[in-house]
Amino acid sequence: MSNDILKELAAILEARKSESPDASYVASLYAKPDKMLEKIGEEATETIIAAKNEDKEQIIYETADLWFHTMVMLAQKGLSPDDVLNELARRFGVSGHDEKASRK
Repeated sequence: MSNDILKELAAILEARKSESPDASYVASLYAKPDKMLEKIGEEATETIIAAKNEDKEQIIYETADLWFHTMVMLAQKGLSPDDVLNELARRFGVSGHDEKASRK
């Protein structure tokens, strides 16, 4: 189910590219890329606060907001959730220390 919802949401986000910013929240974010990036930062901060407060319900809620706005950014850049999932799969089974060292 989780991968299905990502695909469904990605399709909706793609469709919003042709909508008016006045009619669609997502289209309004596409029209103002800096605002879209600010929303990602805002949602990341709210997720951190929820985690620090040990509020599991808020952690889930804020993480959903963070993922949503990140998916908007991915779509705006011509990327999909599959691109991120493929990168996670590539890293799977690789030590975090080794993966980080390979980036240098």
